[in-house]
Amino acid sequence: MAGRLDLALLIGAAVLLVAVAAVRWSTRLGLPSLLVYLALGVLIGEAGLGIQFEDFELTRTLGLCALIVIIAEGGLTARWSSLRPVLGLSATLATVGVAVSIVVVGLAVHWILGLDWRLSLLYGAVLSSTDAAAVFATLRRLRLPPRVVATLEAESGMNDAPVVLLVVLLSATDVSGHPWWYELLIVVYELAAGAAFGYLVGAGGVWLLRRAALPSSGLYPIAAVGLTVLAYAVGAVAHASGFLAVYVAGVVLGNGRLPHRRAILGFADGLAWVAQIGLFVLLGLLVSPDRLGSALVPALVVGVALVLLARPLSVIISAVVARPLRGPRRPGNRVGWRGSAFLSWAGLRGAVPIVLATIPLSAGTPGALGLFDAVFVLVVIFTLLQASTLGPAARLLRITAPAEAAEVHVETAPLENMNADLLQIDVAEGSRLAGVHIDELRLPVGASVTLVVRDGAGFVPGPDTRLRTGDAMLIVTTAAVRDVAERRLRAVSRRGRLARWFGEDGREQP
Repeated sequence: MAGRLDLALLIGAAVLLVAVAAVRWSTRLGLPSLLVYLALGVLIGEAGLGIQFEDFELTRTLGLCALIVIIAEGGLTARWSSLRPVLGLSATLATVGVAVSIVVVGLAVHWILGLDWRLSLLYGAVLSSTDAAAVFATLRRLRLPPRVVATLEAESGMNDAPVVLLVVLLSATDVSGHPWWYELLIVVYELAAGAAFGYLVGAGGVWLLRRAALPSSGLYPIAAVGLTVLAYAVGAVAHASGFLAVYVAGVVLGNGRLPHRRAILGFADGLAWVAQIGLFVLLGLLVSPDRLGSALVPALVVGVALVLLARPLSVIISAVVARPLRGPRRPGNRVGWRGSAFLSWAGLRGAVPIVLATIPLSAGTPGALGLFDAVFVLVVIFTLLQASTLGPAARLLRITAPAEAAEVHVETAPLENMNADLLQIDVAEGSRLAGVHIDELRLPVGASVTLVVRDGAGFVPGPDTRLRTGDAMLIVTTAAVRDVAERRLRAVSRRGRLARWFGEDGREQP
């Protein structure tokens, strides 16, 4: 028994390290790292090292757990200032767009492949959700307008919730006989309740973490991620959408100015990478290469219908439906036809459809094995095609964003006994803080620069100390003026000492 455990640890550690190294390799080649992870799973599976693994139920369970972590990280890193202008379009894509995609793919599968209506709609439901892991990992390497990136990230974070509900309903072998409007009301309730539970857990978590003096800074990231998992559990127990609860809780926590925020985001990012690696390797291990040849034609048929028909129609219809929700016509509230065209091409599929395809397998739905194989082949082919062409597509549509000066990074730590906070400010490359004297920061009364670290050595600055690129500052500020101090530092970082003259107020931007 101990020998098997040691061997499992050896293989697991080797796969993890190879997967981490593959990120750099895949980035240089412009390939999505998820394909490398899937290939690793296939190599150690029955076609490679000969490891037999056919536990679909375990895969589904572990896959859903991994998706919780991935969606939580997406919510924690989403900035409300960039999410708010595109929330209407993103929510419409995650609901109306999903419905349009299911219908279009279902019609194509039924008419071309001749499958029954239930299985055809199941194909559409499984493939209608864009993948958070693929979207987050791919788009953040490209220079794109913030509103386009925010739309895709928010959509991928929200559309898992309705899709999971629909896949479960279509996979059920015992039909309850409820009318369609009853099932629709159930879906509406689960989404609304999931959002409500996520907000309550997130807001409560912000209140607690801002007031708790935990004995170690390492406990804050654990508590923040634990709160997102709690949101999922509360939603699931209440028969609401746990995935939507996770995303909403993550957004509320990520925008709540928590202590040690950068440590929280770094911890969540690391967990998300581990979840992605484990999930994709597990899915690659589950697939049987001998069956994939027969799934090639169905995968190509469904993929063409999805990419060329379903996705563009869902974007167009969602944009029309969401138009009244945009509010005043400001530049951040619309993506334009070029952005819509990019949204149509950038609807990446990844692990989510493969995980969803295990739900009908676990339920014993007729035709589920063929669905799983077709989805696996489709994800591999079209992820390789779409992800590798996103950069050229953005340049062709002329929506690439120019390089911007790095924003000031702020890390906070609570000083409970003094009702104060300690801010760490890094003067990044391109920041206008470089060249500014300490007294030109014009920090509010109650905030003071106490230490500057330069070239590894720290010193107490004077009013005439000039900041340089690469410097790190420690600022002690009372809780009452912390927000004002942060906004002033952001303003100077963007516009320099004359920030007020330029009208820069230091508000957070995408």
